[in-house]
Amino acid sequence: VKDFLRGRIKRELFKLGTAALYYVYSAIEEEIEKNKDHPMFAPLYFPSELHRRDALAKDLEYLYGEDWESKISCSAATRPYVDRIHEVGRDDPVLLVAHAWTRYMGDLSGGQILKKVAQRALKLPPTGEGVNFYHFEGIHNPTAFKRLYRSRMNELDVDAETKNKLLDEANLAFKYNLDVRELSNMASFFDPDLLKEQFTC
Repeated sequence: VKDFLRGRIKRELFKLGTAALYYVYSAIEEEIEKNKDHPMFAPLYFPSELHRRDALAKDLEYLYGEDWESKISCSAATRPYVDRIHEVGRDDPVLLVAHAWTRYMGDLSGGQILKKVAQRALKLPPTGEGVNFYHFEGIHNPTAFKRLYRSRMNELDVDAETKNKLLDEANLAFKYNLDVRELSNMASFFDPDLLKEQFTC
């Protein structure tokens, strides 16, 4: 993220990251749809405002071309995250709340900054191609929406044990996000000067 914000990310790296997010959000939104009527998740069901899969598909088409689906795959770093989301949706849908909160609220919070950085660093069109993911067209006031989402979460009727499980799952979701390391493992795509800076004491 630090390198991203400095505008030091290469196009191929950005493409890999976008593909990883596509698999993550495909999993989250598949499980959300399956569990949208679950009493513990229904208050947080905002598909038109939050869902990102279709926006990511548009970005991938722009970045890879019309045959983008044949050019991407779920990386070994992303697969455990995707598998965990499906496991939660199948076995304990309440924990979907932790994954939804971690991803959607994080992206909604920092999306506009990251969008501008990506457009500038990668010379993407100002009209939004390649960065649809960061544009939540159904949300006109992100601050107010986050406040609404947080209040809905706080109103969920959960006991102390479930609260602890949700906290543990949120921490696990953060760990999975850190483990999706395409951006750090694909060092060959970084500028040589940046690599020298990173590895010189």
